[in-house]
Amino acid sequence: MFRFMRTSRPDGETRAGIHILQHISNGFEVCLLQVGFKLVRWRCKPKTQAESRRVKMQFEASRLEGLEHRTDAQSAPEVFFTPIITPESLVAAYHALGRKPEGKTAIKVHSGESEKSNNLNPSLVKDLVQEIGGTLVECATAYDGNRETPEKSLATFKKHGYADLAPIQIMDMSGEIEIPVAKHRHIAYDIVGKHIDDYDSIFVLSHFKGHPMGGFGGALKNVSIGIASSNGKRWIHSAGVTKDKWVETPQDAFLESMAEADEAVISHMHGKMMYLNVMNRLSVDCDCLASPTEPDMHDIGVLSSLDPVALDQACVDLIHTAPDGASVTERIASLHGEHILEYAEELGIGSRAYRLTVLD
Repeated sequence: MFRFMRTSRPDGETRAGIHILQHISNGFEVCLLQVGFKLVRWRCKPKTQAESRRVKMQFEASRLEGLEHRTDAQSAPEVFFTPIITPESLVAAYHALGRKPEGKTAIKVHSGESEKSNNLNPSLVKDLVQEIGGTLVECATAYDGNRETPEKSLATFKKHGYADLAPIQIMDMSGEIEIPVAKHRHIAYDIVGKHIDDYDSIFVLSHFKGHPMGGFGGALKNVSIGIASSNGKRWIHSAGVTKDKWVETPQDAFLESMAEADEAVISHMHGKMMYLNVMNRLSVDCDCLASPTEPDMHDIGVLSSLDPVALDQACVDLIHTAPDGASVTERIASLHGEHILEYAEELGIGSRAYRLTVLD
């Protein structure tokens, strides 16, 4: 008799990307792994952590061949991937980038709106944050809630357990500045937290997931909306119509405004930015919601890159190939979410085509 298993382990490691049917017989574990419509079978005694990791990597390799925008072209940016989600794997994905942030470093991370949000757990990111060194940063939101002011945003950061990791700074605590957008259809400038100028580089640490307005949230959203001040968030959401209130905007104009804000921030930082996405707790909803929809798909893994467009595109491709990714795929499609990737590539922010390197 086989039984369905979720893929979380008591020690906090997530065996990502796997549907498992398990049967115990005479001390052996026999498993069937679903890869789309293909089943892979293995048997081991005992099932050690190393053996589980080896089998999992073999499984993932077969699924990664079908990623739409993956290429072997050496001119394409490199995205690093591991299906292992542990503190150690985050550090490994960072080291794979082959460089360190320059000078004083901001680490852009989302604190989560409430304790029910799916934001990255401090225990998961602690080793990475301390390996990088730097200050955790965020800006206040543009709506009522636990982060609507810089003061409340700082309190939420602390309440959610991030204060033990590193110093925290809310970048619009002392006001905001305008930075130019070089190429634009909608916003000629972006409005960001004033303290952005305290830093020489930014490490963008993102929880990839669905999003009720953008379709998905990853590195591009974490930079554009996340580094914008409250006024800046309204400015982007309105596609340059107003800073003062929340208004309805054509969807593509909003997505393009986010990409334009990305271009402004990256240019302002002279490209001194690095990116890492964690694909766990993959809800259709973002971490801005106090009570997001419970995820109905498995965790996938950790990805890193120096190109935010390639990174987010790889994550979207992984959602599309996941056997249980229908809900998030539908959320992305219903909001034309991949248009931000199209427009960001047009702006020269990065490339949708990428080389994928699987980390051992």
